[in-house]
Amino acid sequence: MGGLFHKLRYPRRCYVVCAIARSGSNLFTDGLHATRRAGRPKQFFLPKYEHQYAAKSGLDANDFAAYVRGIIPATATSNEVFGFKLMGWYLNEFLVRLRQTGEFGDSEASDLEMLVAAFPRLRFLQITRRDKLRQAISKARAAQTGLWKVQEGKSEKAEPVYDRALIARALLEAEEEEKIWNAFFTRIDRQPFQVEYEQLCRDFAGTLTAVLDFLEIRLRWGVRIHPPATIRQGDALSDDWERQYRTG
Repeated sequence: MGGLFHKLRYPRRCYVVCAIARSGSNLFTDGLHATRRAGRPKQFFLPKYEHQYAAKSGLDANDFAAYVRGIIPATATSNEVFGFKLMGWYLNEFLVRLRQTGEFGDSEASDLEMLVAAFPRLRFLQITRRDKLRQAISKARAAQTGLWKVQEGKSEKAEPVYDRALIARALLEAEEEEKIWNAFFTRIDRQPFQVEYEQLCRDFAGTLTAVLDFLEIRLRWGVRIHPPATIRQGDALSDDWERQYRTG
């Protein structure tokens, strides 16, 4: 009876964080992870990471359908919530791989039907950044330094140098990724819960609380949302690059 009661009280819930590079997705997902009630939202379905996650969870990354099914219970929190992150640049490849398994719907199944079959009670979160130029500057710096996640103890592998062409390319890439996500949401006829990076920075706890409410997740009694461990990259160098880019 205990096991049955547990499953009735905590039905499995899945969500996906829909993101593009340097939109604040690490800040966001680290905050969700830290609640210990919202899964461990990582890029489980980025091919270069799959063998790493599979090994940690005792799964076979070479059997994609089994990996998808297995990673959910392996990384869900105790309340059976599973979260994952997808970037726009590999969204369509992920959907193709999921469909090719034949395990989550036939060839006539829509993308939404297939996703819900793979990820029960799936909900969509999208994080965006209003300041597109600063987003592009952040991506350009990360590409040069190799430091994609700024945390205490991590250091840059190379010195960043202002490169107008690199920033311009990052702007275009972000625009293309947003188009991919917009087309996807139009196709599945769903509006994701929107999280704005700037608002997340202004009110970290309040923004995460709103997300948890949307996902119908309750924190344990007395638990508070703490300041983020992920450090914002923006600094005087980013300010200088912005001035240079705007003045041409």
